[in-house]
Amino acid sequence: MLFLGMLKQVVSRTAQSKASSCRKLVLPWQFLGSSQHRVPANVNFHSTSFSEAEPPRVLITGGLGQLGVGLANLLRKRFGKDNVILSDIRKPPAHVFHSGPFIYANILDYKNLREIVVNHRISWLFHYSALLSAVGEANVPLARDVNITGLHNILDVAAEYNVRLFVPSTIGAFGPTSPRNPTPDLCVQRPRTIYGVSKVHTELMGEYYYYRYGLDFRCLRYPGIISADSQPGGGTTDYAVQIFHAAAKNGTFECNLKASTRLPMMYISDCLRATLEVMEAPAECLSMRTYNINAMSFTPEELALALRKHAPDFQITYCVDPLRQAIAESWPMILDDSNARKDWGWKHDFDLPELVATMLSFHGVSTRVAQVN
Repeated sequence: MLFLGMLKQVVSRTAQSKASSCRKLVLPWQFLGSSQHRVPANVNFHSTSFSEAEPPRVLITGGLGQLGVGLANLLRKRFGKDNVILSDIRKPPAHVFHSGPFIYANILDYKNLREIVVNHRISWLFHYSALLSAVGEANVPLARDVNITGLHNILDVAAEYNVRLFVPSTIGAFGPTSPRNPTPDLCVQRPRTIYGVSKVHTELMGEYYYYRYGLDFRCLRYPGIISADSQPGGGTTDYAVQIFHAAAKNGTFECNLKASTRLPMMYISDCLRATLEVMEAPAECLSMRTYNINAMSFTPEELALALRKHAPDFQITYCVDPLRQAIAESWPMILDDSNARKDWGWKHDFDLPELVATMLSFHGVSTRVAQVN
């Protein structure tokens, strides 16, 4: 009864404060998780804010994947080169190594992660280490270790050291029983790949740590990401990147999905900007921890038609990969991102025509550009 009386007083005082403050009421808890890496019970789990005078100290794990280098470049322009540390277990190419701080970081080594966060005073962490859909199905034990065990290490370190944490999710977090056109933020999620299962686990664990320990966890469900200057990483939507490499090389492309397979897509600059925007968004603006984001949705046939407006000799053929096709048919056709647009002002810049023109220009296909009115 005494506790209930105290709780009523706290709730009453909170209700009397200004509604615009949107502060989250968090009661003190002991850390009761079952992780082998115990976090002290007296740790303050609430993320600290920072000002322009003190920009965040950023760590990016899995930094040599499709998105890491581009994200590091964007964040270094925003916060300064020395405040953004790229990491991976692979040796970086020379241009990446010399562009800013780079360190070795193995997400399966909890002690190594703690040392990095402490020694570099990390306050923001972008966790990109993962095995994607098709690659994960080829090596489920490794995908389970990287995508789930690695995530647990990241969550515990971020909670212990008061780090704002971003972990991307994916259209692969949905399954064949999810509504596909459109797919809302909250609906049935029953994915049938280890990648999708691990991302649902990510979303739920991140939300749990937010409500249980006050961890500032933020997450976006990415559509297929199309980038000009990086190689795809083994995902089902990779054809939408490979098609431009093929157009530049020999003008022909063999697609491993059916011509009519519709999937949501986004150009990389929109993806990276959305990631920074959700991390900078005031906490009181966020009504959920995981948001859909979307830009466009097309089929291989529609992409080829858009490409032929610039390169009329381009040819596409189809040799369907049953595994990738089954994965694609279980994923959303269109993502409903209305909550992201409402809560923190998300807005994409690239639609299909701008995407095709940008990609072809980057790959130097201008010699075959047709004069189209």
